[in-house]
Amino acid sequence: MSERHLGEDHSVVTADVAATEFADESAPIELPLDADGVVVLDYGGQYSQLIARRVRECGVFSELLPHHVGAEEVARRAPKGLILSGGPASVYSPDAPKLEPGLLELGIPVLGICYGMQLIAADLGGRVESAPVGEYGRSQLTVHEQGILFAGLPEEQPCWMSHRDTVYEAPPGFAALASSTQSPVAAFESRERGIYGIQFHPEVVHTPYGQDVLKRFLRDVCGCAMDWSAAGIVEEQIARIRAQVGNGKVICGLSGGVDSSVAALLVHRAIGDQLTCVFVDHGMMRKNEGAQVVETFRDHFKVPLVAVDAEDRFLTRLKGVTEPEQKRKIIGAEFIRVFEEEAEKLGNANFLVQGTLYSDVIESGGGTGASTIKSHHNVGGLPDDLKFELVEPLRALFKDEVRAVGTEIGLPERMVWRQPFPGPGLAIRIVGGEATKERLDLLRDADHILQDEIRNAGLYRDLWQSFCVLPDVRTVGVQGDERTYGYVVVIRAVTSDDAMTADWARLPYDLLEQIASRMINELREVNRVVLDITSKPPGTIEWE
Repeated sequence: MSERHLGEDHSVVTADVAATEFADESAPIELPLDADGVVVLDYGGQYSQLIARRVRECGVFSELLPHHVGAEEVARRAPKGLILSGGPASVYSPDAPKLEPGLLELGIPVLGICYGMQLIAADLGGRVESAPVGEYGRSQLTVHEQGILFAGLPEEQPCWMSHRDTVYEAPPGFAALASSTQSPVAAFESRERGIYGIQFHPEVVHTPYGQDVLKRFLRDVCGCAMDWSAAGIVEEQIARIRAQVGNGKVICGLSGGVDSSVAALLVHRAIGDQLTCVFVDHGMMRKNEGAQVVETFRDHFKVPLVAVDAEDRFLTRLKGVTEPEQKRKIIGAEFIRVFEEEAEKLGNANFLVQGTLYSDVIESGGGTGASTIKSHHNVGGLPDDLKFELVEPLRALFKDEVRAVGTEIGLPERMVWRQPFPGPGLAIRIVGGEATKERLDLLRDADHILQDEIRNAGLYRDLWQSFCVLPDVRTVGVQGDERTYGYVVVIRAVTSDDAMTADWARLPYDLLEQIASRMINELREVNRVVLDITSKPPGTIEWE
C-alpha cells in the first residue's frame, strides 16, 4: 500500500460568474506548440498534481491523465516520456488500479514513482510485499549504484517516503540502485528498456535532491529540451484566441482575482475592443478593491468595462440570512442574474472568457476519461442552452504559472499576487450572523488594517492567506475607564503550497500587537482581537 490521503475539499465559489456556471468540462487541453512534453498518469496519489507541476518547473510541459486512459490515448499525445504516480492502494488488492496493457511498450522512457514503481515491479516479475513496518515521512536513502538518475548526487541523502508495500526484488534484468531505512530496493533501472523506478517522492520539498532526479530523467533519459515556460506561451495563446474568436464579440465576468484578471488581459491583448468585461461589485469585497479593478482595467489598460454597483441588491437578498451555504447560493444566483442582464444589454456576444485553470479541470474530472475528484466551481454545471462559446486561455496552466503569465503581460504585482478570496466575499466571514452593511463595513476596515500591517512588515507574499473573521459574538471590555460591549475580530493567517494542507503562520508578536492595537483604537465597535492557530487538517482555512 502506498500514500495516505488528506482528502480535504478546499474549493470555494468565486465572484467571477465565468468561473461559477459556464464551464465546458469536455474541452480537451491544448498542448503547447513546438515544446517537448511528458504524460503523468494519476493512480490516486495526493502528490500527483505536484509531480506535474515539478516537471513543468524543469522546463518540460506535462499533462496529468487518469491511470485508466490506456496506451493509445497516451501515444496520441506523442510525449517524450511517461511518469506513473503514487497512490494509496496495494498492487495486490483486487480493486487496485492496474498497469494498462501496452504502456511499457510505447517506445518512450517510463518512470514509476512509489505505487508506480511497485506496479512496474509486479508487472515485470519483481517481488513486492507488505512490509512489517510502514515507511511514512522522512527517510534516509543510500545510493549503491548511481545509474542515470543519481549521477553526481550524494551516496547518502534524505528523502520522503509514503508506503507500506515494498519492492524486495527488482524485476529480472533491472539494476537495483538504492535502498532506504525500510525499503531493500528503493530505486531500480533498466537502461535497455528505458524503464526506471523510485520508491521515494522526488516532487516534495522534503526530498532535497528530488528535482535533480527528475531533471536527469527528463533531460538525460527522455532527451527533453527543457525550454518550456508559462510566460513563453503568451504569444501562442494570443494566436489561438484570434483564431477561435475571429471578428466575434467577447464578454468576460471580471472578479478582480488573478485568474479572471490574467484571462481578461490576455484576451484583450489578442482582440482589443472586441472584448467587454463586466465587473459586478456585490458590496462584499475588501476595502477599495472595486475601485482598484476599475482603475486597472478601464483606466490603465483601456479595456472596455461595465462596472455594476449592485450592493443594495445583494444586501436586500441577504436580509435575515445567517446560514453560510444559503449565503453562498443566494450570492451565486444573484450574481448570475446581474451578469445575464448586463450581457443582454451588450448584445451579439458569442464568446465568454473564463479563467479555468488546469487544476480545476483535473479536480472536476475534465478531459478524456477522467474521474471526478470534486465538482469544481470553474468546471461543470454547463447549461445545455448556453449561447456562448467558451474562451479559456489558462486551461492548461497551474496557479503559479498563471502568475508568471500575469507578470509577463504587465498585470500589477498587487493583482498578480492577490491572495485567494472567496466569491461570496466577506459575507461568509461574518460567522453566525447576518451580512448587514454595518458588519460588512466593520469587517472590511478590520481586514484593511490587517493587510496594511502585513504588507508593511513585508510578509504578504509569504502567506497563502490572511484575513479577519467577525463572529456574531460580543464581549465585555474596558476602554477609557468605561465598560464596553463590542465585537470580537479573529485574525487568520496561514502558510501553504496548494491549500490542501495549511499551517498557521507564526506572525511576530510585535506585529500582532500592532494589529490588535490599531483595530481596537481605530474601530469603535471592536474591543477584543484573537488569533486562530488551527492548522489544516483538522481545521479548514476559511471558517465557513
